[in-house]
Amino acid sequence: MKKTVAEPYRDIDFSAAKRGPVLEAEPGKTKISIRLDNAVIEYFRGQVERAGSGNYQTLINDALATFIQQRSVIDAVRQVVREELAQPVAKARQVRSKAALA
Repeated sequence: MKKTVAEPYRDIDFSAAKRGPVLEAEPGKTKISIRLDNAVIEYFRGQVERAGSGNYQTLINDALATFIQQRSVIDAVRQVVREELAQPVAKARQVRSKAALA
């Protein structure tokens, strides 16, 4: 294991320093702290290593966004199927009520 040596004490003047991030966050992004399983992090870091470059956090974000999109597509398909299945039932009821009136 590599040993590190502490940097010697330096007298640094922070009187003109500003609080806050060095780089502003990208629009539409929020910095959070999250706990993930080691296996999840190792998987995405491995993906970045195999690709030769990239950012594992971006891959995790992309995977979550894809999951959300898939869920919304699945929900939309389910709604269309429900509506399509309901149409023949409604038509059958109309036919029966007309037959009962005749």
